[in-house]
Amino acid sequence: MSYLIKPQNYKPLLDLKQTELAIKQIKEFFQMNLSSELRLRRVTAPLFVLKGMGINDDLNGVERAVTFPIKDLDEAKAEVVHSLAKWKRLTLADYNIDPGYGIYTDMNAIRADEELGNIHSLYVDQWDWERVMTAEERNVEFLKEIVKRIYAAMLRTEYMVYEMYPQIKPCLPQELYFIHAEELRQLYPDLEPKEREERICREHRAVFIIGIGGKLGDGKKHDGRAPDYDDYTSLGLNDLPGLNGDLLVWDTTLDRPIELSSMGIRVNKEALLRQLKEEGEEKRLELYFHKRLMEDTLPLSIGGGIGQSRLCMYFLRKAHIGEIQASIWPEKMREECKALNIPLI
Repeated sequence: MSYLIKPQNYKPLLDLKQTELAIKQIKEFFQMNLSSELRLRRVTAPLFVLKGMGINDDLNGVERAVTFPIKDLDEAKAEVVHSLAKWKRLTLADYNIDPGYGIYTDMNAIRADEELGNIHSLYVDQWDWERVMTAEERNVEFLKEIVKRIYAAMLRTEYMVYEMYPQIKPCLPQELYFIHAEELRQLYPDLEPKEREERICREHRAVFIIGIGGKLGDGKKHDGRAPDYDDYTSLGLNDLPGLNGDLLVWDTTLDRPIELSSMGIRVNKEALLRQLKEEGEEKRLELYFHKRLMEDTLPLSIGGGIGQSRLCMYFLRKAHIGEIQASIWPEKMREECKALNIPLI
């Protein structure tokens, strides 16, 4: 069900023409900085992949992929990607990328089961990135180092926006706050995961929550993850499981946290077997991607996605992602946005 957050007395800081120019400036500036920080080369990515190969991202395991038959392949089914989490690792192998270097690409997806609202759209655009790593780097300190580099690119981008549009004041803290999902649960044991995120992000303004997908001390997950890309069960921070996480910032326009990125150290063979067993998904070992991983023909890697429209929405202090991208919205939401002075593209 769609849900609209209604900020009071909202007035866009940029008009439509300024917004379109600013979107272009942000995307060009940030991806240049991301590439430099992580030593990534740009590659071309697919909009769809063949169904049944285990390449598409399963997200939380319940979202339906948009599918269509291909006439010239005997009606074989293709799926519009949810993200490129596993495709990128195959590409690292195909390009024979050395450790310490990686790739990034523009990922465009359709998520038909998304609950539409201020920060969720049917159309998803993000920078998907992946970098080859060594076995010695499979630890939480390396994860945090990579996250800090990405955050540094965000800080520089925010200042660039301020230079171009002085009415948009910087608000990101200089330091990113790290906390494990289990530590967060113990800090606020009576709150639900999203309420914990709001509490910690309101206090620190920019937070990276480690350990997303594995069961916490109460037997519940902070949030869902597919079991075959991020390693969320290996030991992470202070012997707590999890080598992945989410980067959240406090959105002053909506007065709540907004997730800008999800990333993690990817599964090795041991983690893949462990997580598939925990989820009862051992049957995936027969799929193309999983066979490649078990045969040691894929490199160890770290990777993630960074929302393009969300990043622009945050930096430009927009109240709705529909002010950044063209998509489909319920007619009632369009009417409410118009009344609230939120101009949807």
